[in-house]
Parts: sequence; structure tokens; C-alpha cells
Amino acid sequence: MEQILSGIRDFADRAHGEQTRRYSADRYIVHPVRVMEICRQHTNDLAILAAAILHDVLEDTEVKKDEMDNFLRDIMETNQAQRTLKFVVELTDIYVKKNFPEWNRRKRKSKEADRLSTISPEAQTIKYADIIDNSGEIASQDPDFAWLYLEEATVLLDKMTKGNRQLRALAIETVKAEKEMLQ
Repeated sequence: MEQILSGIRDFADRAHGEQTRRYSADRYIVHPVRVMEICRQHTNDLAILAAAILHDVLEDTEVKKDEMDNFLRDIMETNQAQRTLKFVVELTDIYVKKNFPEWNRRKRKSKEADRLSTISPEAQTIKYADIIDNSGEIASQDPDFAWLYLEEATVLLDKMTKGNRQLRALAIETVKAEKEMLQ
């Protein structure tokens, strides 16, 4: 499993290229790896861990679904590759400004929250870990934007109820704690 995850990490790192985290000089890959490690505390499901590493690739890079599918089928069993790709697709935002330029952020995020409420429990579990990792970094580095992000995360967590219960509870507590620290 570690060899597969290492290959997936390298693929995601290459896909993200020179991207860095918004608030640091860290290569972007540090975030998906942290999301995967948060998930790993609650599951050893290879498809979930792999999708956690890949969760931003389709949304934030030039990699297309077919390319990711071919890569995954080369390094994983077919059923694991299919599950991984399914979770990544579920986590890829649809209601983005590029696709809906006439909609404001509030409307796009509301539609996205409704969509995320219907995705698989496994993908919701990854999203909980994503929220946990982003919340602390955003709150400490950009307090003005953090209010908006944390409110959006609260809405997501209210609507996404099918994933790992412990991780969801941790995400809710993390968002709440970050809000309190901002006050």
C-alpha cells in the first residue's frame, strides 16, 4: 500500500507542478498529504487515502479524468482505481466561477454544498479532513477571509452527514475552535 500511495503522491505532486499553498512557500502537495494523513487516522481504505492525495488534482491542474484513470489503473487493482477516481470526481467542484460566471460566490457555494450532501460517505470523509486541514491554516494566515471560509465549512458540515462520524465531529470542533479564536 505504501508504494502505491507514494506513486500517487508523486503523480499529484507533478500535476500540481509549481503550485504552492496560498499562505506559505510550501509546495501544494503538503496539503493533500496532510489530508490523507488525517484520513489515515480513521481508515486504511486505500481508495480513500489515494483520493485524499488526489482530491484537488482534477479541479486545480491540467490533468483530465481519463489521464488520472489510466494512471490509477496502472498502479492499482481495477476496483480500487475505479473507487479512487469516483471519490476524486465527487470532490471536484462543479459550481465554480469559470462554469457559472453569472452567479455570485454565495450561490455557487450553496449549490456546491447541496451537491456535496449527496456524495458518497467515503468522499465526505475526505472532505471532512480537507476542512480540518484548511481551517487552521486559513484562520491563522488570513483572519478576514477565515470568517467566510469557516461559515461555508459550517454549512458543508451541517449538510454532509454520511461520512466517518468521528472525523465529522473533529471537523465540527475544529471549525468551532477556529471561529472562537478569531473572536
